[in-house]
Amino acid sequence: MIVPLRFRAGRAAAIGEANATMVSLRVNGDEREIRADPSTPLLWVLRDELRLTGTKFGCGIAVCGACTVMVGAQAMRSCTLPVGSLDGKVITTIEGLGDGNGGPHALQRAWIEHQVPQCGYCQSGFLMAAAALLAARRRPTDADIDAAIGNLCRCGTYPAMRAAIRSAARALATS
Repeated sequence: MIVPLRFRAGRAAAIGEANATMVSLRVNGDEREIRADPSTPLLWVLRDELRLTGTKFGCGIAVCGACTVMVGAQAMRSCTLPVGSLDGKVITTIEGLGDGNGGPHALQRAWIEHQVPQCGYCQSGFLMAAAALLAARRRPTDADIDAAIGNLCRCGTYPAMRAAIRSAARALATS
């Protein structure tokens, strides 16, 4: 039997039928049944199998945060998160972030208002980390923001991000 190879970040990962298992996920509100090797990182299931490409590959070692998604209400780095450990979990990606009525989330509106994105590559990860923070703390302090968001931005838009998070927190507090 020929085992197909998938190339990611210069490494080949053999994905064979013998290792595949069924994993049930709720992704952005939709129930999904995924057949995958349990060690496959969630990032590649989202991007390659579900075609949700808003979650980005950055470093592959869970440092930069470009791949951040929410698992339940917790921000997690999907590039090293084995899909086999997520059976039955609720996953929210940038495509699923919104106000619940089909409009943008308060963070997305604040990101635009404060002109946060420069190149934009890291922004989906920052938005997901910030959404998890605001779900846990409606009025985060600067220390809370620093502790919760360890993502990296090569463009250095951190001051604008902090202002946008504060603005979104105010908007959420009044809604």
